[in-house]
Amino acid sequence: MATWRSSSSLLRLRAPLAPALRRARVPIRGFATPTPSAELKKTGLYDFHVAHGAKMVPFAGYSMPLVYGDVGQVASHKHVRTEAGLFDVGHMVQSLFHGPTTTPFLEWLTPSSLAPLAPYSSTLSVLLNEKGGIIDDLMITKHAEDAYYVVTNAGRRERDLAWFAARLDEWNAGEQGKAGKVEMTVLKKWGLLALQGPTAAAHLQLLTSFDLSQLTFGKSAFVPVEGFNLHVARGGYTGEDGFEISIPPSQTAEVAALLLDGEVQLTGLGARDSLRLEAGLCLYGTDLDEETGPVEAGLAWVVGKDRRETGTFIGADGVRQQLKEGPPRRRVGLVVEGAVAREGAKIVDPATNDVLGAVTSGIPSPTLGTNIAMGYVRNGLHKKGTQLGVEVRGKVRGAKVVGMPFVQTRYWRGV
Repeated sequence: MATWRSSSSLLRLRAPLAPALRRARVPIRGFATPTPSAELKKTGLYDFHVAHGAKMVPFAGYSMPLVYGDVGQVASHKHVRTEAGLFDVGHMVQSLFHGPTTTPFLEWLTPSSLAPLAPYSSTLSVLLNEKGGIIDDLMITKHAEDAYYVVTNAGRRERDLAWFAARLDEWNAGEQGKAGKVEMTVLKKWGLLALQGPTAAAHLQLLTSFDLSQLTFGKSAFVPVEGFNLHVARGGYTGEDGFEISIPPSQTAEVAALLLDGEVQLTGLGARDSLRLEAGLCLYGTDLDEETGPVEAGLAWVVGKDRRETGTFIGADGVRQQLKEGPPRRRVGLVVEGAVAREGAKIVDPATNDVLGAVTSGIPSPTLGTNIAMGYVRNGLHKKGTQLGVEVRGKVRGAKVVGMPFVQTRYWRGV
């Protein structure tokens, strides 16, 4: 199977494209910033979005689609839950790490167990600072012991890239670097599309001879898609089955048009946020930050079992302390009565009104028809069924701690 270094540009196979397939058919918290539009970056699909009636809004320094035409957020959300949606996530930072000591280098930067990870397998992980706080959450895909594909958040671009550069210099100049240096390549202006929903596989299968049933959740491959050789990873951030597809800059719009065929619907940031929250997934900057560690964030599972006691990684002391002693607070899911609890709403003791924590994300769930929220509470109050209160517009609303995800995930793990 090809690696990125042996096909670094993911060259097109250039088979003729079926004419019918070449024709594309035709404020939320955290998404708007005061950045002037003239300063916003654009993904390779900006003109494509505008042509399809997108309402563009600032997000993570980019001009990104919120909704399309007269299709509202809730309708888009429900379409992804029942059919399939296509998201532009090309604002995310895609990078390649390669060199003889790449595996130990990335195991120094993150708490994940990467050495035993099979080739073309992925894991969610976290980039930690010296205290064990989360600099960013990231997706790591192993192609080989000396080659990895990593996706990080657009809103953390400058912080992440500076951190990577400094740690690379430190690693390559030290004893570890004597065994072989590690290099990093940022895939500038590359496209990244997320095809998500229960019919996503059926739609993509029409465009490729590759048997997608063999590509289970967390696996990736180079897949021929109507004349293009593309890196396709099974996964996503909606809780549904789906794929994230990395595309060279010159091919992004053409591939997007191909994927938009049939019942696939362009989907914007609004639905992406509500879908990920129903799936119990974090958004960096609201649910995660550098003062929050993986244990309190409910992400202790990203810390490899073989690394909890003896693993050498940045921030290990802080992580181990919380693993042994318990964290001061816990991320929880809440169902809130009567009103939507948005980011910043106080979580309180319903009897005394004492503040116990705060909501980080909250929406009226389009799937469940109830108000759901995510937030942090004092350790010990995180058990399912715990009755709490949330202050919304000066009134305390009843809230109950529930398990996450709020909506059952449907990742494809094989027959």
